[in-house]
Amino acid sequence: MKNKIKALMVYPAYPEDTFWSFKYALKFIGKSSTFPPLGLLTVASLLPSDWELKLVDLNIENLTAREIDWADFVMISAMAVQRKSVEEIIKRAKKRGKTIIAGGPLFTMHFDEFTSSVDHLVLGEAEVTLPKFLEDLEKGKPEPIYFPERFADIERTPVPRFDLVKMKRYSSMNVQFSRGCPYNCEFCDIPLLYGHRPRTKSSKQLIEELESLYHLGWEGGVFFVDDNFIGNKRKLKEEILPALINWSRFRNYPFRFFTEASINLADDEELMKMMVEAGFDEVFIGIESPNPDSLKEAHKMQNYRRNLEEAIKIIHQHGLIVQGGFILGFDNDTPGIFNSMVKFIQKTGIITAMVGLLQAPKGTKLYEKLKKQGRILKDFVANNTDFSINFIPKMDYKELLRGYKEVVEKLYSQKYLYERVKSFIDIYRPKVRAKYRLTANRFLAFLRSIFVIGILDRGRIYYWKSIFKTLFKKPKLLPLTITFEIYGYHFRKIYSNQAKKIKKLLSS
Repeated sequence: MKNKIKALMVYPAYPEDTFWSFKYALKFIGKSSTFPPLGLLTVASLLPSDWELKLVDLNIENLTAREIDWADFVMISAMAVQRKSVEEIIKRAKKRGKTIIAGGPLFTMHFDEFTSSVDHLVLGEAEVTLPKFLEDLEKGKPEPIYFPERFADIERTPVPRFDLVKMKRYSSMNVQFSRGCPYNCEFCDIPLLYGHRPRTKSSKQLIEELESLYHLGWEGGVFFVDDNFIGNKRKLKEEILPALINWSRFRNYPFRFFTEASINLADDEELMKMMVEAGFDEVFIGIESPNPDSLKEAHKMQNYRRNLEEAIKIIHQHGLIVQGGFILGFDNDTPGIFNSMVKFIQKTGIITAMVGLLQAPKGTKLYEKLKKQGRILKDFVANNTDFSINFIPKMDYKELLRGYKEVVEKLYSQKYLYERVKSFIDIYRPKVRAKYRLTANRFLAFLRSIFVIGILDRGRIYYWKSIFKTLFKKPKLLPLTITFEIYGYHFRKIYSNQAKKIKKLLSS
């Protein structure tokens, strides 16, 4: 009888001191990470049923020598920002004589840098390249590299192996409806990885995934990880959202959904209403800049020549909270951009405003343009909030860095956060369908916020002003206001930790 193949699936750690990690916010609710590794869970569903699998996510737990020794294969999937952790995993696995199989965005875009350290590179989407690798493995002749010849038909993708997840360690779960984005932003590598034409799953697939999470006992947030959830509006409105609405009603709204979308969501009232009816209450939107010239430069045409402030107001009024992504460092940015960006964010009431410096990922149109101009400095590290930049900007670098420092100092201060909360409460029209359950974790988060932010923090007066403002105007939004205060605390802590790096960069 043939022995079962044992595969150890390892998800590398993200850098801790980034705005995106929500490291300090997660401590309030007793969680270790935001989401489980959906890519690896999808790969797990494509592996032979007789393989024995273990998942180790280094964002919630340590990888032990015993676990490495147990495995026949060590399988890694990663993004560029996880590179440092990837190199450590490879080193440890090689030291113990293990065969390494790797895939995901980091290896797909930088495969030539891992040919000597990884035994088998399975690139692109696993639905396309993994079957060929498994076929060759069965024959005893697996190749070192498998390149994708096409994009995957994700209507054939099975339900991810959510049963491998230690759910209690995460703040949210995640699913996927589509891959790809119809837009052509100069700095974005999504079209390179997943194409311009959004490929979608069926409503039956999505319901099966949600049912899997439901029967595994999950309650709370579910993030649709799509690059642009509304890339195929017709299918959303005719098939997907009606199915989600029916399922959520049937299950009495056990999940609150959130996702990523483009700003033209504001143009479609029917779509916004359907999303809210299905259980969506939050969307991340890449706004990038209030400067029209910078938007045109970046080919962000869906944002160009549009009243961005009005669009955000419309989305808020339809019951969807806007998280915003913003970028500094475009060639058309002048010193006035710093003040105008702060004013824009404050006026629109975008509480979670992620401001980063422009980066040029390898292979993008921006990268190729800057390479021709001799302006590329180093490899892309995929963390645009660590005060570094991988090309020579038009604006003096120190002036850009000082301006960026000023923007994040203001935005993440309690005074400015309070002003945004006020603006948000005045605009927002809550229509959340998902049930709010007062769990022990949420109650403890509230108590911790009172002690840590409302008592110990130097700007505690603004915490209490936000609380009382909400109680008097819209008391049902109190849990949301507390969440915003916790996010603000996280941003301030991260910035404080990185202040020495900024000082060093400015003095060099």
